[in-house]
Amino acid sequence: MVTVKMLKPYYIKADDDYVQVILAYQYFAVFINKKVYQFVPIESKEIRINRKTKRVENVGARFAFQKGKDIIYMTLSELVSLPDFLVQLNSIADPYYIDEIKNEESKNENAIINELEKLNLKRLIDKSLDERDFEAFQSLVKLL
Repeated sequence: MVTVKMLKPYYIKADDDYVQVILAYQYFAVFINKKVYQFVPIESKEIRINRKTKRVENVGARFAFQKGKDIIYMTLSELVSLPDFLVQLNSIADPYYIDEIKNEESKNENAIINELEKLNLKRLIDKSLDERDFEAFQSLVKLL
């Protein structure tokens, strides 16, 4: 029986596509057969999650856990099958996920703001024509 005792990232690195959860010695421990095994960065030390799909990408990565001289290796796919591991990992990575709905809303807001700015510019051009202000007209037309 394997359960997660503690899962804390050493640090988190996020780029446009991935969230990388970097692990180090005292930040990750598991119970295996009622014994606590500490993570050791012998092979893999990062969990890479796709920011859009929220899926773990490097499921083949092998993690090493040590208790005394005994070392046990587990793949990330084995760890992902543990519910408590997934819950803790999702709570760590959740602030870094890209929410498509938020992106669409911000694109719509930007489009509305751009349209309002164009309409305002056209009104200012009309006003400069009404007032026969040629300099203001020319500077405003350049902005359009």
